[in-house]
Amino acid sequence: MKGNIYELQKLLDEFIEKRNWQKYHSPKNLSMAISIEASELMEHFLWCEKNASEFSKEEREEIGEEMADVLHFLLRLSSVMDIDLYEASKKKIAKNEKRFKIEDANSIKKKGC
Repeated sequence: MKGNIYELQKLLDEFIEKRNWQKYHSPKNLSMAISIEASELMEHFLWCEKNASEFSKEEREEIGEEMADVLHFLLRLSSVMDIDLYEASKKKIAKNEKRFKIEDANSIKKKGC
């Protein structure tokens, strides 16, 4: 059964509440935790030129755990800040649709490498 972002957020909020961890979940701490977990995710790809299909099952599971950590802290921050992440994401996509026109996609030059 597939869930949705709100169910996951509620499950995570209940997990935190049962352990009385809310006192540690300030916006500052949560934003820092997102960055730290994102860095742990990036570590799996540092000095690695593999395509997605070239990662082992174990590597993919470890990467999935790091991705989940990033998502969990992001969902917690959205709870603490009372921001509907689903709605914020939809608004951001709409904003980017105006900013990055389909007809311009082929003319965008790569930056860096």
